[in-house]
Amino acid sequence: MKKRNPTQRGRRWDAASLDELIDEFTVEAGGEDERILAFLQALEEHVILPCAGFVIGEPVSVVEFDYQGNQRRGLTATCHRMDGREYEVAASEVALLPSTPGSHYLAAYRKWMGVVPYPPETRSGTSRESPAAALDLRGPVELVVLSVKQKAARCRLLGGDQSVTLRARRLWTVVPGEIAVVRPGKQWNYARNPYLSGVIESTRLDVTALGLAPLRLEERGIWDPSEHYWGEEDEPVEEWAEPIIARGPRPEFEMEQVLPGAAPDDLFSDPITESNDRKDSGDSKGAYKILMDCCQADLRCLDAHAHLGNLVFNQLPKDAIRHYEAGVRIGELSLSEGFAGLLPWGWIDNRPFLRCMQGFGLCLWRLGRFREADRIFDRMLWLNPSDNQGVRFLIGDVRAQVAWEKRGDR
Repeated sequence: MKKRNPTQRGRRWDAASLDELIDEFTVEAGGEDERILAFLQALEEHVILPCAGFVIGEPVSVVEFDYQGNQRRGLTATCHRMDGREYEVAASEVALLPSTPGSHYLAAYRKWMGVVPYPPETRSGTSRESPAAALDLRGPVELVVLSVKQKAARCRLLGGDQSVTLRARRLWTVVPGEIAVVRPGKQWNYARNPYLSGVIESTRLDVTALGLAPLRLEERGIWDPSEHYWGEEDEPVEEWAEPIIARGPRPEFEMEQVLPGAAPDDLFSDPITESNDRKDSGDSKGAYKILMDCCQADLRCLDAHAHLGNLVFNQLPKDAIRHYEAGVRIGELSLSEGFAGLLPWGWIDNRPFLRCMQGFGLCLWRLGRFREADRIFDRMLWLNPSDNQGVRFLIGDVRAQVAWEKRGDR
């Protein structure tokens, strides 16, 4: 598509002019997908984000336009509400003030979708906004990291509900669930959303300070080791299994699984599966965004932490371990001290927690932290004696302190 002249923002975009613009997209693009992508390209080129807008008359801050391949829904827009919460809507539901640079492209898209290009609230330019709460910048600010995007991190103030968008260097040094101590620089509000620039002085993981509600545990009966398959009768029981058998029957539990973004009326709606599909197709950026969106919606989405770790496990184990540990520690909020029950893999909602534990243990091993890896793997066997993840084949090498690089074909 040819580059459009940004100076076109000065012309008056009446209905006829918008029709001309729509015709231009129609001529340049072939099928429906190409036309939608052409609109997306124009919006990305000429609308400076974040920008103020409206969704059904409510003021919002528009932070991103995207297309996920669903022609019926078309373009999507990620917006921040007045309370700072983020959500996604069809871009045709979003309206921008005519004075906003590039707004005519969204108006043309709305008209093409059969929606009024500039609804009344954009023509009057009125809104019900009030100033966002100011942050105390007299000392370091402690922020709970909810998600990390390319240029900013979405956070909330520790001990409160106030959301803030952090712009800082070295954002890759923080992961969702951690607490970042920021030396503040400048604060400003945009579309009633507070922004903060500063320097990240330190980070820590302290999930007990996050104010999260523990995931529910549902009892699923009693597990009896005498009824479990431990191998053929003429084979000796493996050493790791002996204390588990001696402990006797124990209760089984299933941990609540939080999965933001899954449509309750669609059994096949699963953002984690969608993220994996994108990763497998080479779209790591799209996979990363979906997982970060899940964390931002609810830090208790353990599968998001596990798969964020998986994205960087091969290249950056020091970063991967932080994602896995965040998931492990959040899951542990549900387990009482001395918890002696089981979380079997067979109860499907236990799998996110067990995936976090496995990734955490493997990273500990890779980083030479053998005793910690041994404790994690041993605990996994106690929680899930069926060992669907194959920990029993690794724990011997870990206890022998065999370096990760010399683990052979295991």
